[in-house]
Amino acid sequence: MSDARPEPGSEMVFQWRKWDESPHWRHECVYLGSDEWGDWIGQPAGWHSARPGAEFHAEAPNVTLVPASGDFALTVNRDHPTGMRIYIDLGWDIRWSEDPLLVTGIDMDLDVVRVQGQRGTWVDDRDEWAEHSIRYGYPADVMTRLEALTLDLEERVRAQRPPFDDVVPDRWLDRLEALALTPTPKLDL
Repeated sequence: MSDARPEPGSEMVFQWRKWDESPHWRHECVYLGSDEWGDWIGQPAGWHSARPGAEFHAEAPNVTLVPASGDFALTVNRDHPTGMRIYIDLGWDIRWSEDPLLVTGIDMDLDVVRVQGQRGTWVDDRDEWAEHSIRYGYPADVMTRLEALTLDLEERVRAQRPPFDDVVPDRWLDRLEALALTPTPKLDL
């Protein structure tokens, strides 16, 4: 793991993989800076995300917190058309690579989601978690840790405790929007 970080405003990539090292989501992002919660990266509306067999362009600006713990990534959207405010990817070994323009991590299936409106907050993809735990042979200690963390994160999101509130991520969303970035060509990192 590297302590090097890019300059705020630098374009970079967040590359997810699965437990078996197969490629997963690749997000074009920009480094925003850090605070007491960890490092923040952003994705302006229109920027590209892709994985084998799927791709999309961000429908709304979003910021992602990469905490030092390396076991989740918190993404917060501003004015997403579906009302999705928070999406937390549970992960493993989420870290800065030796290349300061690349964050990598293993997607561990479980997600904590909060949307505006009646549906509220819930844990998503439990079926994928169960299926992949068998397919990839997740170690029991990893599963126990992430299942407990998932429930803890769900509770913290429901209670809107920082950084799962609106105040903390809105500062970073404001910083992202102040950069006034437009969609860029696909980065080849």
